[in-house]
Amino acid sequence: MLRSTKTGDSKSTWKVLIMDKVTIKIMSYSCKMAEITEEGVSLVEDIYRRRQPLPTMDAIYFIQPTKENVIILLSDMSGRAPLYKKAFVFFSSPISKELVNYIKKDTTVLTRIGALREMNLEYFAIDSQGFITDNERALEELFGDEESSRKGDACLNVMATRVATVFASLRELPFVRYRAAKSSLDANTMTTFRDLVPTKLAAGVWNCLVKYKSTIPNFPQTETCELLIVDRSIDQIAPVIHEWTYDAMCHDLLGMDGNKYVQEVPSKTGGPPEKKEVLLEDHDPIWLELRHAHIADASERLHEKMTNFLSKNKAAQIHHNSRDGGELSTRDLQKMVQALPQYSEQIDKLSLHVEIAGKINKIIRDLGLKDVGQLEQDLVFGDAGTKELINFLRTKQDATRESKLRLLMIYAAIYSDKFEGDKGLKLMQLAQLTPEDMNAVNNMRLLEGSSDAKKTSSSPFSLKFDVHKKKHAARKDRSGEEETTWQLSRFYPMIEELIEKLSKGELAKNEYPCMNDPSPTFHGTSNPASIRSSQAPPVHSMRQRRTPTWARPRNSDDGYSSDSILRHASSDFKKMGQRIFVFIIGGATRSELRVCHKLTTRLKREIVLGSSSLDDPPQFITKLKLLTAHELSLDDLQI
Repeated sequence: MLRSTKTGDSKSTWKVLIMDKVTIKIMSYSCKMAEITEEGVSLVEDIYRRRQPLPTMDAIYFIQPTKENVIILLSDMSGRAPLYKKAFVFFSSPISKELVNYIKKDTTVLTRIGALREMNLEYFAIDSQGFITDNERALEELFGDEESSRKGDACLNVMATRVATVFASLRELPFVRYRAAKSSLDANTMTTFRDLVPTKLAAGVWNCLVKYKSTIPNFPQTETCELLIVDRSIDQIAPVIHEWTYDAMCHDLLGMDGNKYVQEVPSKTGGPPEKKEVLLEDHDPIWLELRHAHIADASERLHEKMTNFLSKNKAAQIHHNSRDGGELSTRDLQKMVQALPQYSEQIDKLSLHVEIAGKINKIIRDLGLKDVGQLEQDLVFGDAGTKELINFLRTKQDATRESKLRLLMIYAAIYSDKFEGDKGLKLMQLAQLTPEDMNAVNNMRLLEGSSDAKKTSSSPFSLKFDVHKKKHAARKDRSGEEETTWQLSRFYPMIEELIEKLSKGELAKNEYPCMNDPSPTFHGTSNPASIRSSQAPPVHSMRQRRTPTWARPRNSDDGYSSDSILRHASSDFKKMGQRIFVFIIGGATRSELRVCHKLTTRLKREIVLGSSSLDDPPQFITKLKLLTAHELSLDDLQI
């Protein structure tokens, strides 16, 4: 977009870039200011602010196609003294014919317009395989207690337009599949707005794609990939359970603002430590290597990296030998490395991650999170039940309010039947939850999906006995793969199974229908009967036991050892099979993003995760509280 203005009509070397609130955010997710400057932009302006006239410079407008924006654009460029010499206009999504005609009417402006194009770029890239549509209030507007179809439809329209621009910019036409409404599967179920949310979004996205087929040059006319649209009801546990990877722990425990971490660095003048903001992102090779590793594995690898650096550095060895013998802690190693003259950007990064991992491990110890995590996973896998939860709440008086709240939310998601009436209230009182916290737990019911566990329960009495046998598990481990390397790494999000089934062509057509019904040859010549038989879930199980591959030994080619990261990063995704896109309405989690990276390597297909937002547990819980608290706003609530 920026480069295209350097040719043709444009004579000025430096340009002004004008954006609105949404496009500024899109740009900030994609580029750094230095990269924009390199492309010849000397000034970035907000379209809604009063701006200084620069009649000798050209302007690039990257804006949403709203009437308000178009009026401002025409006002800027009309009359005898336009603000800029020429305007190159790029819209973030398709513009209506009415607005195009409105621009054409103003003949004085027409001659001053160097370009008028639809960029179809209205999504926010969170990493190489993830994007969000930035509908932060989606959970509240679509799943709230007081259903408002007007608000909900407006939210879904924006979401559909933004999701469609992903396919426009990648020139991909997907098969659009979605979670079917429960009422379409069971005649006795009443149709609600929230139950139809995936269906409505799928229809909205498909309508946009149909228009693209006739309006965008070189847009595919036949399907090139797959899109699966689901909502938060498919997995209520993933957003609240403790995820033990380095990335998830950073965001869950350190109260980071987005990807910003505030590091304390020693003062050069000998004063108190100075604070420095650093970004944890793809440009950092250590972050790229460790982000999906278990926190214990990440800590071990960091210690090894420090030790390796010291062993290769003679000055460090002399320094080391002069000390008393014995094992050095990672902190000691960090201090020694910082004292070396060879202290470089690489060591700077290493030092940063040693500090972060140290902080996380301290929080885990101080808050007793290992015990909390163990009970969370035991509840999820059916190895613990009501008795163990009550015992924990009685004996662990020092557990934090947030830990107890998250445990009860997991319990409510698994045993929703037991949470009705007094039983749930007594448990919440035992945990000493505040009314706001109780609200969050009770609101889990608004996200209830039609889980396999509920569908296959043979009798209402089966749940009353042996509750901590494997029977009432929200998921079961898959044995047969290699042993779990790290404690607390059994958990996996539901979308892992859904993506695997979709890739194999085994997703049930009645539960996940397709908007543009594909021909039978799309998934090869698989026998429909065999597909149906593989759909039957095991009794009382929503998931099957699996051993995670993401905590494998670091020499394994799992896409996460440092050399394999570089190998996979540079590999050409076009050599892989067709892309799979999964879009989760109501917020995605870091565990789900991790799974997409892992399955890309395993399935040899690029898996892209999209969602209305990316939520860490504290944010998700705050949003849940809002589902029934209409007089509050996000700013009022703290967990």
